[in-house]
Amino acid sequence: MHGNSPKTLRQDLLRRRKEFAAEENHARTTENLIAKLNQFLIGAGNSLQSIALYWPIQDEMDLRPALLSWANLESSRQLALPFARPDKHLDFYQWQDGDRLIPSQHGVPEPDPSNSKRLALTPDCILIPCVGWSSSNLGSNTHYWRLGYGGGYFDRTLAQLRKDKPTLICIGIGYDWQKLDDAQWTAQTHDEPLDILITESGIFR
Repeated sequence: MHGNSPKTLRQDLLRRRKEFAAEENHARTTENLIAKLNQFLIGAGNSLQSIALYWPIQDEMDLRPALLSWANLESSRQLALPFARPDKHLDFYQWQDGDRLIPSQHGVPEPDPSNSKRLALTPDCILIPCVGWSSSNLGSNTHYWRLGYGGGYFDRTLAQLRKDKPTLICIGIGYDWQKLDDAQWTAQTHDEPLDILITESGIFR
């Protein structure tokens, strides 16, 4: 269905996502997913003080309104955006609506590390967009995996952050139709699992 390589698979999924963004049911599906995110924030969100989100590109879901609403409920809550380092790791910097951002080498708006008013932080929770996703069963446990853009930034970053902050929660954001079976893609040894996956159908742990 998607060819024989991860590159071809990503290309097909990104093309499908672009088509999906123009379909009639896109808005309703997205509303349902945002509702699931808000459900998570109402529950577990009270135990979090900082959440890293992403700046949406290539028809990714825009989580900013929901996260800004969460942050505005308490002055101690902080949002952060990733900054891609040359060594293909990510740092996270405080972000507030209206901040000036700078384009990365991939054209993604990023925080300015030289902005002394926005400090680096290690978030309690990271929200990551999925190009595709899969699940695997190990005993009685189900693990969820993210197929990204292929740069490996999140996997390298999560591997290090989980050593430094074992309580870190990593949440993948995706649509039901992005689910992949083993014939299409399986996670590799370097892939970091998601703690939670949120789709329009539910919150999967």
